[in-house]
Amino acid sequence: MKPLHLVTVRDLTSSQIKELFETTARLKKERISRARPLAGKVLGLLFQKPSVRTRVSFEVGMAQLGGQSLYVGPVELQQGKREAPKDVARVLSRYLDGIVARTFQHSDVEEMAKYSAIPVINGLSDDSHPCQALADLFTVKEKRGKLEGITLAYIGDGNNVCHSLLQACALTGAHLSVATPAGYAPAVEIVAWSRKQAAKTGSRILCTQDPGEAVRNADVVYTDVWASMGQEAEKKKRLKIFQPFQINGKLMRLAPKKALFMHCLPAHRGEEVTDEVMDSRQSVVYDQAENRLHVQKAILLKVMK
Repeated sequence: MKPLHLVTVRDLTSSQIKELFETTARLKKERISRARPLAGKVLGLLFQKPSVRTRVSFEVGMAQLGGQSLYVGPVELQQGKREAPKDVARVLSRYLDGIVARTFQHSDVEEMAKYSAIPVINGLSDDSHPCQALADLFTVKEKRGKLEGITLAYIGDGNNVCHSLLQACALTGAHLSVATPAGYAPAVEIVAWSRKQAAKTGSRILCTQDPGEAVRNADVVYTDVWASMGQEAEKKKRLKIFQPFQINGKLMRLAPKKALFMHCLPAHRGEEVTDEVMDSRQSVVYDQAENRLHVQKAILLKVMK
């Protein structure tokens, strides 16, 4: 049998996401599994990029499910330099029971999944961040009781997180308004796929260059860093271009009073978000971060059990 992979949110159906969230809710309540369903299993964390939340949440999640994890960092890995991703996948398939790949190029995750005999989970690539988007929508459902008809406003760079949110909202019936500066919109192909899927679920997808328009009817206002890892050389230029897209008190006042604030972290306070918003009662960023653990445990059970 071919292993189950999670390379993008598109690997899941609407019903599978619903089932995943039901499992997540149970695991969050249970916290540490007495049944130890992944006892004897070993998860490899193959990280080209450093991480705090992704690494810790997967390691803790495996431990709580009774399994073990093994971290292979950028120095040891050097994937694409020392050896091809497909060779890494073929060899580690003989040692491990699952792989979390955190890479720069999305094609590396795709190649590993193609040649791996064990499940491959995308822990972040330049194209997608499926675990993050799924944790985000679980958090919204937890706070608002549903996803259908709920409106998220994503403000900032049309990056990997934005891509995965587009796909996840389209599959779950949530509405998404994306506001980006000119030249920084999400990939045309991903927007097109999301709109096609949204037509089936009742989701609405809006892309604009006006952050005020995006937040006007938002239940949730969401942002991410303006310059991701690997884009450090662009930071000075991006700071100037993205300044009008900062989430601050003025912008939040354009949204409904009960609108929540979300950020996938790490946050660059004073850049994409102010302390006023980050530390406000509307902010649920730490609940959101915690839910990475619970959603990823549900993913691990789905692909590795």
